[in-house]
Amino acid sequence: MVRRLREEFYYGWIVVGVTALVLIASAGVRSAPGVMLLPLQAESGWSLAAISAAISTGLLLFGFSGPVSGALMDRFGPRRLVLAGLLLTGGSLIASANMTQLWHLYLFWGALGGIGTGLMATVLGATVAARWFVARRGLVVGIFGAATSAGQLIFVPLLMRLVLGLGWRTSTLWLAGILLVLLVPVVLLMRNDPAELGLRPYGAPSGPLPVLPPLESMAAVMGRATRTPEFWLLAGTFFICGFTSNGLVGTHLIPYAVDCGISQITAANMLALMGAMNFAGTILSGWLTDRYDARKLLAVYYSFRGLSLLLLPWITTPAGLAFFAILFGLDYIATVPPTVSLVADTFGRRNVGTVFGWVFCAHQIGAALAAWMGGVARETAGDYGLAFLTAGVLAVAAGLMALRIRRQATLPPTAPASVAA
Repeated sequence: MVRRLREEFYYGWIVVGVTALVLIASAGVRSAPGVMLLPLQAESGWSLAAISAAISTGLLLFGFSGPVSGALMDRFGPRRLVLAGLLLTGGSLIASANMTQLWHLYLFWGALGGIGTGLMATVLGATVAARWFVARRGLVVGIFGAATSAGQLIFVPLLMRLVLGLGWRTSTLWLAGILLVLLVPVVLLMRNDPAELGLRPYGAPSGPLPVLPPLESMAAVMGRATRTPEFWLLAGTFFICGFTSNGLVGTHLIPYAVDCGISQITAANMLALMGAMNFAGTILSGWLTDRYDARKLLAVYYSFRGLSLLLLPWITTPAGLAFFAILFGLDYIATVPPTVSLVADTFGRRNVGTVFGWVFCAHQIGAALAAWMGGVARETAGDYGLAFLTAGVLAVAAGLMALRIRRQATLPPTAPASVAA
């Protein structure tokens, strides 16, 4: 019986489990700035705008790491990139715990932390799902999105309690220990491709495994992708996704709640509640992506998000913000499964790491812009009202843009999606 189970069990699910753990930890690191922003400001005396700019630097480099890591994953496989990301991020956290100058914040927390987490974030999940799965691909991407939500759900309240009890420096060291001591050994179980084990992607047609053409360079793939309107529509909608989600709400919801007279621990619990709803919403989105038109799903998600942001300036009570966290959390990362699916269908599964890397880069440019502008808007206007209203209008516009994306493949036959399976 045990032998039969071993023969029938698909190793790709172990790779999914390892990847999910990495994404949980990466999300925990990326959520740390929102938790530590006010304690860091209180200890250092640095302005909210200056700290927000450092967070923005991290989000920006997190995004620009996506295309590079995606191309490297396409060429060398995910495992090496994940190990490099864990080591770099752990080192940046240790250095951040000892920083004393503002430029330290930009270098350690912003630059090195952004690059390190960028090597093991959303592009990793998209690459693993595309390499190992043909059937259930949307569900797997949904699981990875849920893992990111779980990172927020687990780490935000935990970090807030650690910060209030032990201080932000000791809390940062605990986070580094989780990455370096617990996760590095687990990543050794990962395999880069099913072919390494003599397997085919889950759900791939039976018969001899296809011979793949030589891997193209990032310049060749992107040279053709950027000549299509589909790439710019996907990048544009994901830019708005980043602007409205982790850039604005993920960074500034706790300071906004404090402005409304709500305690930091209660505000952190709201972010955790948002993560819990996102966990369910992203898995559901993956299931829906396998069954319905991804473009229409994106239109619904972005429109719903826009309406919730337009209402946020008038929501100032704990009960109201908890209700907002539930609604907003349902589609916080629900946009990822349909976006990855459209990238794979349009540009070929073998090119997902490269093309989605640049789409994700646009996401993080939007996030970086919103993280910085949110802090500036708060200091100049005295509240976050204008920032939330702007984000709401942009989200509704993204819903309309999604409907203009074509689903058929747009790259020439040298990199077809059917061969990439």
